[in-house]
Amino acid sequence: MSLDSVRQVSILKARRGEVRETLDWVVVEEPLEIRVQGEQLAVLMRTPGHDMELAAGFCLTEGVVGRFADIGAIRHCREDRDPPDREGPNAVDVTLAPGIAFDRDALRRNLIASAACGLCGRASIEALSRRTPPSSSRAVVRQEVLVSLPARLAEAQGMFERTGALHAAALFDVDGRLVLAREDVGRHNAVDKVVGRAAIEGWPLTDAILMVSGRTSFEILQKAAAASIPIVCAVSGPTTLAIETARAFRLTLVNFLRDGGFNIATCPERILLSA
Repeated sequence: MSLDSVRQVSILKARRGEVRETLDWVVVEEPLEIRVQGEQLAVLMRTPGHDMELAAGFCLTEGVVGRFADIGAIRHCREDRDPPDREGPNAVDVTLAPGIAFDRDALRRNLIASAACGLCGRASIEALSRRTPPSSSRAVVRQEVLVSLPARLAEAQGMFERTGALHAAALFDVDGRLVLAREDVGRHNAVDKVVGRAAIEGWPLTDAILMVSGRTSFEILQKAAAASIPIVCAVSGPTTLAIETARAFRLTLVNFLRDGGFNIATCPERILLSA
């Protein structure tokens, strides 16, 4: 993550009866406008950096396109006609490949409804199932590999060490090797960034493990299902809808993965437990 993602600010630090002024690292949070074919689709609050990955991952996991090849180009917008608060690095435009189209109004309605909890429970899962099939992955991960992942994720969270205010998402292979990690103020943004980078590089994810900091919600499982990631792990707990989504799309959901232990909510056959 670049230095543009963090900034030093002056603060008062109170410790053990002493108060002093000092500089502290604080994570940057700014809006990113995502346009498709020149028209605004969404505005995400995110940590600057890896914006092309974020836009690519967002388009894939939210159903703008079905595969990365459907995207023609992604670029930052720098036109003079842009309003001052939406120009330069805080706006990107996604151009679709020739012959590719999408239902802009329907997608925008879904995004607004999801953000406002207008789609809930079974309706959310049914909407996802119309564009995403259940996983058929036969990936298996050993228990000893699984319990090693939190420490490996922590090692990749360089900006969290400075700020204490970032979520992380990481992709691992079934042998526990770190493929890629990204940090962001939004856990879902961090997921989109790793999915976007994988798509850009052409990495298959059907045998991958996604690990996120914090809890797992519907949004995280939705993105994993759309990206064909079969195993999702988190250091904290799941929501009921996350479990229902994992079950509907045959994803293995592991939670409370810390201190050498974990819970398996769905599809335990992908976890090879020690005797």
